[in-house]
Amino acid sequence: MINLIDPAILFFILGMVAGLLKSNLEIPPQISRFLSLYLLMALGLKGGFALAHSGITIEITTSLGIAIVMSIVVPFLGYFFLKRFVSGYDAAGIAATYGSVSAVTFVTTVQYLEAREIVFGGYMAAAMALMESPAIIVAVVLANIIRRSEANQLKIMSGKPPKSISMLKILHESFTDGGQVLLLGAMVVGIISGAAGEHAMQPFSGDLFKGMLAFFLLDMGLMTSRNLPELRNRSPILLGYAIVAPVLHAAMALGLAWVFGIASGDATLLMVLAASASYIAVPAVLRFAIPEANSSIYFGLSLGITFPINILFGIPIYSAIASHLLKP
Repeated sequence: MINLIDPAILFFILGMVAGLLKSNLEIPPQISRFLSLYLLMALGLKGGFALAHSGITIEITTSLGIAIVMSIVVPFLGYFFLKRFVSGYDAAGIAATYGSVSAVTFVTTVQYLEAREIVFGGYMAAAMALMESPAIIVAVVLANIIRRSEANQLKIMSGKPPKSISMLKILHESFTDGGQVLLLGAMVVGIISGAAGEHAMQPFSGDLFKGMLAFFLLDMGLMTSRNLPELRNRSPILLGYAIVAPVLHAAMALGLAWVFGIASGDATLLMVLAASASYIAVPAVLRFAIPEANSSIYFGLSLGITFPINILFGIPIYSAIASHLLKP
């Protein structure tokens, strides 16, 4: 596939190979964090510049609405399917992970579309930001229901159920996450500064973008290879879910895009967002929000299986399908 000879993707493969060979190649955590912040800032600026140019339209509002709907529906579907095979807490953790999104997968898709001159709206960065939190909130609500149910079953003498996690705390954690704040803040900067800002920031948010993404994907390849051992002895059902569920989620997004007449570029991004799974923001929140869930399961599935499949194969396939079925 053409995607497999893209330099950024080849660096991801290089990272995976180096990790599997037990190489001592390593990206310092501080550098990795910087690269992540750079990509979010550049993406936010691009989205802001696009919004400054286009303004708020019905298509933009519809696309954002589809994104929010998907971020609520996906975790519910995942939870009610998975709870038959794993504990309710693990089902909620996996549901939150797959209901949320991967910023790196989204950024890679943006780069893929730009390289092929496929038109898309920069405002889709806002869709990514909006899809981050709803799945977490849904999962926490489900976990709290489980906790109360367990308390009733055990008939705790004091009559007090286990302490529930404050929803206000979850909302604060989700919306004040550093990456989220930077992405939305950069988008506001792009909207305010407009065309003049876009010209001034082109060397930063445009010329450097591809190289920075390649460097970051090298680090992600290393991380993916190190995470593969976590998948040993996992249920085939969970492994199958990590492969099949993203495809079904992408199909749902494609169906909504077709019904509402979304253009192929935006539809591709919606499909990728729906098919992706968070391995940074969600695990960070779930560690304290749902400590009963086994983090090695939801983290291992998202980073060890879903992320590389989307990066290597999902992006070009989803783009090809959307381009074939939808208007440009």
